[in-house]
Amino acid sequence: MPDLVRYDRDGPAAVVTIDRPDRRNALSRALISHLSDAVSRAADDDAVRAVILTGTGPAFCAGMDLDELRATLGDEQHMVWDDAARLSALYEQIYALPKPTVAAVNGAAVAGGAGLVTVCDLAVAVSAAKFGYPEVRRGLVAAMVLPHLLRHVGERTARWMLLTGELIDAAAAERAGLVNAVVPAEALLDTARAWCRSLAEGGPKALATTKELLRRCSRQAVGVDELARASAEPRLTDECRGGLAAFFEKRPVPWAPQ
Repeated sequence: MPDLVRYDRDGPAAVVTIDRPDRRNALSRALISHLSDAVSRAADDDAVRAVILTGTGPAFCAGMDLDELRATLGDEQHMVWDDAARLSALYEQIYALPKPTVAAVNGAAVAGGAGLVTVCDLAVAVSAAKFGYPEVRRGLVAAMVLPHLLRHVGERTARWMLLTGELIDAAAAERAGLVNAVVPAEALLDTARAWCRSLAEGGPKALATTKELLRRCSRQAVGVDELARASAEPRLTDECRGGLAAFFEKRPVPWAPQ
């Protein structure tokens, strides 16, 4: 199996690059596993003071691999629960990492890909980036990423994004607080590296303690396991099956107004 995630050291930063451009860096089971391994590697390396998460190609991450999801809705329905738990654990792993994380958003960050942006501490995006949660348009629910989105953008914007499924551009994402800055594509990684050098000037223990306090002060009311279940359950419904079939067949969803 090819490496789906590249891991590179760049000064005080570990650069973790999602490398599945032929599928717009969609989150397959293997990719989730490779990402988790890379984050663990960064956590265990004392020389790494911050982590940059970015993608290869025109997209940062297109969300879950819908081909894999469609395959589990037949005879492999038990995997739906495992898949939700695995992705939920990855989000929690990144969010709780004692070292600061920077999302360098090189393109579209959609659904679970937008979720990856929200669990990072800081985010910088190229001007062409798009963000959104189109899950409801497939009969799915963006449960796992909901509390992280709320922390960044507030309820009014979160309701717009989660209920309409509309995408927003990078400028709107910056205004809403979803990203810290928007830069030209050629400046993306340089900006992320500069932020990591600045972060490395903080004491490692002080940064870790600050992150833990931030986590405790913004503790979500709904537990991680409950959110994973809320994400998995809709995948087993006829509504989701109809939504996915419409997506792959490029036709209107069954519930669309006539």
